[in-house]
Amino acid sequence: MNEKLLMLIKELQSSRKLETYGEEATKQAVVLPILSALGWNPFNPEEVYPEYSVKGRRVDYALRHKGNNKVFIEVKKVNEDLEKHQEQLLDYSFREGVKLAILTNGISWWFYLPLREGSWEQRKFYTIEIYEQDTESIVENFEKFLSKDNVISGRAIEYAESVYKSKQKERLIADTLPKAWEKIITEPDEQLVELLADTTEKLCGYRPDSEAVERFLQNELKIISSRETHTPNIRSLPSQKKQNHQKIYKPTGYVGKSITAFALDGVRYPVKSWKDMLIKVCNLMHLKYPNDFDKVLTLVGRKRPYFSKNPNELRSPERIDDTQIYAETNLSANAIVGITKKVLALFGYSDNALKIETRK
Repeated sequence: MNEKLLMLIKELQSSRKLETYGEEATKQAVVLPILSALGWNPFNPEEVYPEYSVKGRRVDYALRHKGNNKVFIEVKKVNEDLEKHQEQLLDYSFREGVKLAILTNGISWWFYLPLREGSWEQRKFYTIEIYEQDTESIVENFEKFLSKDNVISGRAIEYAESVYKSKQKERLIADTLPKAWEKIITEPDEQLVELLADTTEKLCGYRPDSEAVERFLQNELKIISSRETHTPNIRSLPSQKKQNHQKIYKPTGYVGKSITAFALDGVRYPVKSWKDMLIKVCNLMHLKYPNDFDKVLTLVGRKRPYFSKNPNELRSPERIDDTQIYAETNLSANAIVGITKKVLALFGYSDNALKIETRK
């Protein structure tokens, strides 16, 4: 542990004078002592270059090694809005090819990777708060990202990249989870339908069929959509821009739809249910490819086969005409469409060969 830096941070945390400092006092009483404790020589412009010129403008400090800029630091007074200055700092850093930049008012220290992609906010990979964070944690992270040894060796950038990638991963997950949930609820697959049906059966002794589960999910979707549409965001501040974040979830695929007919090879076949379509397509394939029809036995789900010569292996078996092969029919609409297309693919049909007509 850097004892010199530890004592300095403790001293800063115990005094509230920092809140009264202007920009120059912050540089003298906070920034330069911290840099000194991290191994930089503030009296050597070859290491700590003040008022470094960039395209006619100036950065408060450039940390340098062997004539190369390693870090840009911009200092503002305590009550200054740092967000107003991040674009300027990162623009300077980007122009000069500086990989690490810091924006600070002495209390808050914002660390950036300027050469990374994304918004200014996305390039900010870490924040140190002198008054809010644990002393040892502050010292540890100053050492990681700003000590002279780590900056010169490149370890500071390695640490920064690791934190940045972790934050990007978290952000991507946070952005994707709602989309994944929407997809699950709007396009219930076999596993979700099976799970709900199994749990219902365990609780009450009766097993719902796949269509009943789909109808339930569709109704739940409508309830969620209604809540999101009519519930105000009480956490929004008056100063925030009003944005319409409400989303009406609509079922996709064939959830909540009834099939009326399908077309294959230019012929239209009226049907009364999704199950009828599956059986009709299987009968057609058996008529056309009787010697190869056994290939459907290779189609299996996560828990059980879709086709079997043993009807006891299926929940709701229905026999294909003139065969000893049975098809599972206790499936959701989306599942039946998927299986039907897989059957057709076994016999050389493309994914769009099947045309389906529905009504809501």
